[in-house]
Amino acid sequence: MTDIITAMENRHAVRAYDPEKKIPKEITDKLREKIDLLNAESGLHIQLVTDEPKAFDSFMAHYGKFSGVTNYIALIGKKSDKLNEMCGYYGEQLVLLASQLGLDSCWVAMSYAKVKNAYTIAKGEKLCCVISLGYGKTHGTPHKSKLPEEVAVIKDDTPEWFINAVKAALLAPTAMNQQKFGFMLDGDEVLAKAGNGILSDMDLGIVEYHFEVGSGKEIFSDKFKI
Repeated sequence: MTDIITAMENRHAVRAYDPEKKIPKEITDKLREKIDLLNAESGLHIQLVTDEPKAFDSFMAHYGKFSGVTNYIALIGKKSDKLNEMCGYYGEQLVLLASQLGLDSCWVAMSYAKVKNAYTIAKGEKLCCVISLGYGKTHGTPHKSKLPEEVAVIKDDTPEWFINAVKAALLAPTAMNQQKFGFMLDGDEVLAKAGNGILSDMDLGIVEYHFEVGSGKEIFSDKFKI
């Protein structure tokens, strides 16, 4: 299994999958095991859906250029102001694990249909978005990235761990690859800011996880744990 930084570097959004290539049980078992751990830590209700083609057999899915998707992760949780950010933070952990296990993926906000009985949404919960999974027809292409100085306050005495963390954050997927986020080091405290735009709070959760991994420190996890 590849290390997590390599997974960050190699993972790109994939929309076209080989529907004939099934995900082996040992891989779905590892994903479900991780999902159980994340749900226990966060109180989310994330679920893995396999062999379900209806969600991506719709006009919106085809408009979004998705094909061959039969597996996905449904990011579900109790309605709150922090839900999107939490789904980003915990969902990206599954994206990177999937990459380490040899799977391709893509964050999907709108290009799918809700399928009754494919997953469970309890009272007071909502489905934030889904993550497509499978074996891509290609492994995607790198997205154009901003420079660290464009998303963070970096000075001559900025510690190396912070710079490494910003570089890891810039490897994170964001809506339309806009990278609308910012980081600043205030003493020992890291300040993270979401930009304006659709799903910017979910993007923030995704980049916060990348930042944390790149830093080698636990920075944001405590604010999401139950």
